[in-house]
Amino acid sequence: MNRYSIAEFIKNTEQVDKGEGFFELETPRLLEVNLDGLVWAKAGSMVAYNGRIKFEREGVLEHGIGAMFKKALTGEGAALMKASGQGKLYLADSGKKIIILHLQNEAIYVNGNDLLAFEPSIKHNIKLMRKVVSMVAGGLFNVRCEGTGMIAIAAHYEPLTLRVTPGNPIITDPNATVAWSGNLQPEFQTDISLKTFIGRGSGESIQMRFEGNGFVIVQPFEEVYMQTQS
Repeated sequence: MNRYSIAEFIKNTEQVDKGEGFFELETPRLLEVNLDGLVWAKAGSMVAYNGRIKFEREGVLEHGIGAMFKKALTGEGAALMKASGQGKLYLADSGKKIIILHLQNEAIYVNGNDLLAFEPSIKHNIKLMRKVVSMVAGGLFNVRCEGTGMIAIAAHYEPLTLRVTPGNPIITDPNATVAWSGNLQPEFQTDISLKTFIGRGSGESIQMRFEGNGFVIVQPFEEVYMQTQS
């Protein structure tokens, strides 16, 4: 068979069932959801599906009045949709690499822009970074995922996990911070020695400081959703 034939291309790229369960990585950047019920997913992340699946945007009052106000402040970045029914659903997010995590009565914070999907058994709650609302525009929220079940996170390129230990804080760029353990509460600090001179505005560099015992996941890419106001 000619290695550049259509038949060879299909053979090398076609969907294959791996029997891995509810979430399955078809490729490092394509998530297959073997749906028989309900899944929450980032709005706009569907690339294909088969079977009988219905999509609904998350309602503004779905999780109460408090959640409605948070939605108004966070904008589209935290928008979720419900997919319900039976079939195979394929999700992706701008070609990012997908990380699947199985929480076992655990909690994790995920940047609101990087949460791709999660099982309905996972409780989710939007958390606003109130201390920096007056300092930055956009990127002011994260989502706390808690319980037992699967979640999928999307990160640019190869993510790196940094351990946070007592007396050894980790400082990160908010634009490169993907997720962190549920027991950590980051503080925000500015560094006037790291002024942004070119491209992304002006003013002090804003940093996230993690102290305690846990982990932080960062990516080798700065998503420009969090900028200092001039």
